[in-house]
Amino acid sequence: MSARILSTGLGLGASAPFAARSATRHFQTSARRLEAVVAPAIPARKPVGAFRGGLFGFFFGSTLAGSAVYYYVFQEYKTSNELLTEDIYALQNAVDRLSKYVGTLEDKMETLERQKRK
Repeated sequence: MSARILSTGLGLGASAPFAARSATRHFQTSARRLEAVVAPAIPARKPVGAFRGGLFGFFFGSTLAGSAVYYYVFQEYKTSNELLTEDIYALQNAVDRLSKYVGTLEDKMETLERQKRK
């Protein structure tokens, strides 16, 4: 059995000195690899402080609430304006009908007066 191991090259036979050399091998690095890597300077970001964040939040919230109120008031104005316009047209129609009715009454009164005079 030992003959088989030697013949395949997996045993310790002729390849033993190579195995011993590879086990004692040391890795080397160049001086350039050993130098410290300096990262490029990144400008430091200023953290958003509580005051600036609060002020920004206040203005954002005020703008959002103001736009919501403006939209609501604009819709209410539009609705009331349409209702008022409809009421004005209805009043104008009523006045026209009344003036026509009064005109017909006046015509009838004139015809009755003419008949009485004759």
